[in-house]
Amino acid sequence: MLETEGYRKGSEMRRKLLGDAYADRTNNTTYKDPVMRKFIDVATETVFGALWTRPGLDLKTRTLICVVSDAATARTPELGIHLRMARRQGWTEDELVEVLLHLSGYVGVPLIREALLTAKEVFAEMRTEH
Repeated sequence: MLETEGYRKGSEMRRKLLGDAYADRTNNTTYKDPVMRKFIDVATETVFGALWTRPGLDLKTRTLICVVSDAATARTPELGIHLRMARRQGWTEDELVEVLLHLSGYVGVPLIREALLTAKEVFAEMRTEH
């Protein structure tokens, strides 16, 4: 893919949100596959480069929106990614757990149980990275 300004901005934002180590790891595993490389190239330019760089909301708020959306729609793999981003933007484990618990009254206990299991895994993994 040609490196457009949107792609460059998106690549910088993706690394800022996920951290260099995680971005490098997924680039060398999940996104090494040619099909998935096409996906991350498009997502880098359109999602990270266009949406995440818009004015109007700070990154901390944007990450929480993603966590809530993922948990409410049972997007477990994405939830793991966005929980990581949310922690990197300053949300504490306790705050994120409370957000998920609050959602149980609106989207259902089974969905939130799965979300909390994902959170437990992501938080444990992130603790070992430091």
